[in-house]
Amino acid sequence: MDSILLIIFISLAIACVLNLVLKKFSISHIIGYIITGTIISNIFDFNGSENLSSLDLIGEFGIVFLMFTIGLEMSFAKLKKMREVVFINGTLQVVLSALVIYPVAHYIFALDSISSIVIALSFSLSSTAIVLTYLKKSKDIVTPYGEKSVAILIFQDLAVIPILLLISFLANNELSMQEILIKTLLSACAVILFMFTLGKKLIEWLLHFSTNAKLEELFLGSVLTIVIGASLLAHEMGFTYSLGAFIAGMIIAETHYHVKVESDIASYKDVLLGAFFFSIGTKIDIYYFYYEFFLVLGVLLLAMLVKGVIIFGLIRRKANKSDAIKSAIALCQIGEFSFAIFSLAANQQIISEQLGSFLILVTVLSMIVTPFMVNNIYKLASYFVVEFFESDKITPIAATNHIVICGFTIVGRIVATELSKQGKNFVIISDNLSHVLLARDRGYMAYFGHLEKLPVLESLKVEQSANIIVTMNTLLTKKIICQAVLDYYPEAKLIVKVNSRAEQSALSGLHIQAFVHARREAALLLVKKSLDSAA
Repeated sequence: MDSILLIIFISLAIACVLNLVLKKFSISHIIGYIITGTIISNIFDFNGSENLSSLDLIGEFGIVFLMFTIGLEMSFAKLKKMREVVFINGTLQVVLSALVIYPVAHYIFALDSISSIVIALSFSLSSTAIVLTYLKKSKDIVTPYGEKSVAILIFQDLAVIPILLLISFLANNELSMQEILIKTLLSACAVILFMFTLGKKLIEWLLHFSTNAKLEELFLGSVLTIVIGASLLAHEMGFTYSLGAFIAGMIIAETHYHVKVESDIASYKDVLLGAFFFSIGTKIDIYYFYYEFFLVLGVLLLAMLVKGVIIFGLIRRKANKSDAIKSAIALCQIGEFSFAIFSLAANQQIISEQLGSFLILVTVLSMIVTPFMVNNIYKLASYFVVEFFESDKITPIAATNHIVICGFTIVGRIVATELSKQGKNFVIISDNLSHVLLARDRGYMAYFGHLEKLPVLESLKVEQSANIIVTMNTLLTKKIICQAVLDYYPEAKLIVKVNSRAEQSALSGLHIQAFVHARREAALLLVKKSLDSAA
């Protein structure tokens, strides 16, 4: 017990310091957690690996909560709408990737057939934990490439079940394939039948009464009970923990509780995901990794290239080149469920322990480079196609004396509508990609980017604009944008929406032409309408 507490204490201390440093260089906190795990397992001596392995279960439940949040966003109506992308693209991606990787492993690397099958199926999976976290944080989850990527990730997570069953079959000479399939089918039917009948009623009942109790901790406790209970049920029936959590999320998605549930568990999910990435770091043998680095890197690059080409081809069939390339970049890595497959295969002696260690290193390296790739996905895509939403690649506009609208929230939309009615020339810039897509759908010239960046200021010709309307909500964002605009062009005519006199006072030191007090203007308009109606 003391050793576990010591591990947790030292890990938290190292992770906090590391992530504070990495944050300054815009490096993902995921890398900090992985490095922390590596430091703990290779430098500190905790009398064996039992205490470290006991943390793996905590990390695994990070994936459970991640899959639960996916289920919250995958209502039956949405899944039905996405069924073609989920089941057709998902199936083709997994099958084609495995079919191409198998002969490479078997003939080029001279591995036996069973080892090659394990590698082919494992390498066909991508990282739900990293990719989905990025898509949700960046709001790219609502973009075309984001929706296609999520659909394939969902199928891959479902595909883990038959893959694990196949490994169990390969390790078990007593049961036939037919017996395993029948047992699996019966178990699946039992889980689904229970979850969508009695389980659904229990979930709705529990959430209803915990909400009426008006105790936040009781509601959160009910949610944790549902997630863990569904996970344990699925695991007892021979499936993964995450499948049960995913189904529970889909059930709650059909209720009016789903928004509150998702917001309440967000921070806990992130902490548990941190534990998962920490557990990945503990699996890295620094010395073995050092001596085999180039071989590990070569195998990883080959696997990513194969998957990337296949995913690009699948998405390109019914999407533009830009979406296909970004989907390929987002999903070309090897996923976290591969750890479970390699561990099970090694424990069942289907693959050698040395091969298992090597494959784990390949997967770990994949998960280390993935945050860098997804965080720079637009920049990487711009090397292959003119990337429409990449802020540093905005084609300089030809207009002059135009209006720049910064932000496309409700106020920004109203401003754009009124300017459009008056025939004014304007351009929209927003750091929220879903807002950019909405503006484009309405026929406006809109770009994804940050106005405080010099390339964006130059491309939008701020120095030749009539004025810049800032509709952003947070004070810090307004201050950064206004300062950047004025540094670039001191004569810029800024019109800024403020929410209070305190905000106006905080911005008064800048050369801003006009402030529009949102609440004050609304109050004046209410008075005017009231007087007009009385007259």
